[in-house]
Amino acid sequence: MLSAMRIRFYPLVIVAFCCQSTLSAEVNFETEVAPLIIKRCLECHQDRSRSGGLSLSSLESFSEGGDSGAVVDDDSPLSSYLLERIQAGDMPPKQRGISQQLPEDEIAILQAWVAAGATWPAARELDLYEATSSVRAGRDWWSLQAVKRPTPPDPSQLAGGQKPVRFSNAIDLFIQQKLRNAGLQAAPRAEPEILLRRLTADTIGLPPTAEEIAQLETDSGSNAWSTLVDRYLASPQFGERWARHWLDIARFAESSGYERDQTKPFAWKYRDWVVDAINSDMPYDEFVVLQLAGDEIPARDERSLAATGFMRLGTWNDEPNDPEDYAFERLEDLVHTTSSAFLGMTVKCARCHDHKFDPIPQLDYYRMASIFWPGPIQARDRKWLGGPTDEELDAQEILAWTDITQSPAPLHLLKDGDRQRPLEEVVPAVLTLVPDLFRELDAPTPKAKGTQRRLQFAKWIASPENPLTARVIVNRIWQNYMGQGLVRSPNNFGFTGEQPTHPDMLDWLATELVDSGWSLKHIHRLILNSETYRQSSNHQNFDEYSQRDYDNRLWWRAERRRRDAESLRDALLVATGELDSRRGGPSFIPSVSQAALEGLSQREAAWNASPQAEQMRRSLYTFMQRSLLPPLMTTFDLCDSTLSNAKRDVTTVAPQALAMLNNQFVQDRSQALAGRVLAEYAEPESRVHALWGAVLQRVPEEWEVRAGTEYLERQRQRIEEAEVRNLEVEESTNHEMLALASLSLILFNSNEFAYVD
Repeated sequence: MLSAMRIRFYPLVIVAFCCQSTLSAEVNFETEVAPLIIKRCLECHQDRSRSGGLSLSSLESFSEGGDSGAVVDDDSPLSSYLLERIQAGDMPPKQRGISQQLPEDEIAILQAWVAAGATWPAARELDLYEATSSVRAGRDWWSLQAVKRPTPPDPSQLAGGQKPVRFSNAIDLFIQQKLRNAGLQAAPRAEPEILLRRLTADTIGLPPTAEEIAQLETDSGSNAWSTLVDRYLASPQFGERWARHWLDIARFAESSGYERDQTKPFAWKYRDWVVDAINSDMPYDEFVVLQLAGDEIPARDERSLAATGFMRLGTWNDEPNDPEDYAFERLEDLVHTTSSAFLGMTVKCARCHDHKFDPIPQLDYYRMASIFWPGPIQARDRKWLGGPTDEELDAQEILAWTDITQSPAPLHLLKDGDRQRPLEEVVPAVLTLVPDLFRELDAPTPKAKGTQRRLQFAKWIASPENPLTARVIVNRIWQNYMGQGLVRSPNNFGFTGEQPTHPDMLDWLATELVDSGWSLKHIHRLILNSETYRQSSNHQNFDEYSQRDYDNRLWWRAERRRRDAESLRDALLVATGELDSRRGGPSFIPSVSQAALEGLSQREAAWNASPQAEQMRRSLYTFMQRSLLPPLMTTFDLCDSTLSNAKRDVTTVAPQALAMLNNQFVQDRSQALAGRVLAEYAEPESRVHALWGAVLQRVPEEWEVRAGTEYLERQRQRIEEAEVRNLEVEESTNHEMLALASLSLILFNSNEFAYVD
């Protein structure tokens, strides 16, 4: 019995000794207590959300206590209600059934603070978002800090006894600094033919032509590469390629979704506006303003109205269960798309409560929602597809947005996001992410177009002082050239997103953008001319480096990337010589199989495919109906357009191989290429050379010529034998053409065709 008592006694002595030691230690409110309350308690216990009637935002509210009375007992501090609930594990409350009990060291800090009298500086008010903690971002989060131009590393210091640094501009110096610090070396420069194929794929979305390849061999001067870069940046096809990236972000489609999935007339005018804006190198700040407020600018015209199609591209339900609730769903779409696209922040997560991870109070969500509130948000005649009437817009045959009143009904903060539980009226304002930039929006002047709320908000986004805007867009450009962004969560620069791999370079690019007058082509040019972009995708130390940096976050080599859905389809048309390069105008409706049409909810509605000649246009001009996206393109990861998509998935699945073998469009292209080659070349070897040049943009190796000619002969014999046996081969069939079509199909299914090194 005595032994058992001793076993229990010694731990009690130790605990008592430790507690006494902790309680006697001096506790600093500012550095120890305040961060703990902010991190663990303030989310539920602040002035606007007093769970249990208790706020811990200030000395005054702390002293008031809550529904259960005072939280600190002056006569018996260590028996205080605050400590009792914390020590019992009741506070913080469980989340999804999992205890959130504080660690012993944090409990000890609160015990010592309470025991010493719970001193709280009178003027000190706590803010949930004042500082970043282990559970959420504060206003000191990296992406919310002012962008300052960093000094690029000194190339002479980077060498450090190693061979000199190979660089073209500051991008290479930032990359080399991290590589050398990690003991890694960049891959050598890729071969010219590989670089040309990469450059054309990235800038214009097409394979190089035979003429461009031939010219590459003659252009060997020191400025040859930069001249080539400038040529493709000036190509009209550049805008077509890069518009596709932005259209994903803008959730572009040409129908409304839901059961009836009505066509959105003239949505293609927004697409064409984006193409033209990119080709003309429209300053990015103007690009932002026109999409959010092209109807409110003084120089409003049809083009600026087309830009506001950005706000009309989302899904639209013509018969919601509750039209009043649905108005708030539409607001969420506009808030989410705008904040994700331009700011890289997930503001929609604050619709029902303060953001759990980023410094975005619920009030900010409704402040942002208020800028769209004067528009056609409420239920109205379905023939306008959720948009303004022609009279309200003062324009016809355009998909656009405008305010329909200068005196909208008040918008209220909603408790838990429930419209039937309104709280205080919201005053339109910008976000409080950066307190120094916060301001309420001005009322419109009597002669102003609309309320001017969107114009003021757009100018706040496009301000050089906004720390997010330039960072977000230069990161998007880097991602689409390099395979991954410097921030690998391009629509989320907040706490749950990824932090930048090269923060100094990100800020350097952001300042370059602003200092160049917001020229996006300036950023394109810097990246394309860098040695980092021109690296090979192969590396002699690949196995070793992959163990140390599997995700290539230090950019020690180029990424091998598969062509996206549109580029793959366009490359097929380039190979056959069928690509129709006409730009702009209404989209073509692609042919789809009867099996695909069976999936439509209204099968009686005719799917009127465009003439075949129209369908030879670039994939950018494909009619995008939400309920029936082109099957070949969805197989290759064409993204869903319901929400803003900043980065498509890249999957490798069996249906992709089956589609490239059996899809009718691919089959037709293989026959078209075979017919073209058959008409131009008589000898088997010449035909093999022609196929390799058309599909892979290179001369075949000797073994490939031999294998190709042997394959053509074997296929021809098999087809003849099948005809003799009365199999499914028509008498008029050209055996040589079928053999060539078969070989074309093989090349279309090769990795070399689908991937760009």
